[in-house]
Amino acid sequence: MDRHKELKELYKQMKPDMGIFIIRSKTNNKYHMQGTQNLNGVINGTLFRLNGGGHPNKELQKEWIELGKDNFIVETLETLEYDKDESKTDYTDDLAIMCMEWEEKFDKENLVAYKKRL
Repeated sequence: MDRHKELKELYKQMKPDMGIFIIRSKTNNKYHMQGTQNLNGVINGTLFRLNGGGHPNKELQKEWIELGKDNFIVETLETLEYDKDESKTDYTDDLAIMCMEWEEKFDKENLVAYKKRL
């Protein structure tokens, strides 16, 4: 097998990190949280949209522009491991449960999610 085919095959076998990430305002108790099966890709895409002014969460987008990106913390809250049974490919329900658990924790800390619509 030539090197190009070998690298292509290795790429196909790679599994992206899955989990929950948060964008949290340093100036108030607001946050945006998302679960994803491609943690790094979605975080990068989210930051790209926020910096470009095109994020779908209008309240978060408005504050991102007004306060500046330095007034926000972006971090991974929790990662999700792949099942040993490799036939499982959809982790949507697992991620949704993780998000609900984190939302309960944030409610106790009086954190408020950004509204999707203004």
